Amino acid sequence: MNERYRLGAARQAELGGPGGVRARVYDELADIAPDLHRFAVEFAYGDIHSRPGLDAGRRELVILGALVALGDTRPQLEAHLGSALRAGVTPGELVEAILQALPYTGFPRVLTAMTVARQVFAERDLLPVTNSTAAQEN
Repeated sequence: MNERYRLGAARQAELGGPGGVRARVYDELADIAPDLHRFAVEFAYGDIHSRPGLDAGRRELVILGALVALGDTRPQLEAHLGSALRAGVTPGELVEAILQALPYTGFPRVLTAMTVARQVFAERDLLPVTNSTAAQEN
């Protein structure tokens, strides 16, 4: 195990570990791409996610913005929404961050991301999320 992997694994553990969605995605591909998980740990978490400059919550918000913009990223959205919650980002902040992507990515991608967010919040008994503008106006 090299230093990049150790650093990345530590960062991943800090954000909730390699279990859950992350592990399932990599496990499902291990028979054809066994190095994919190592690349993610070393590069994404060891080289990039472990950099100084942003706290874990802000970093997860940036990642979520990119995932919403990309579209077709349900497993990654699920994993990073969980990481954001563990990093102290509130459900209301996550909803607002996803909504901020609407003028840039469009309704289909935001609706997909919001559906995944609702699923993640429901699994953690965090529903309803009541600090949206609509809830404040009522």
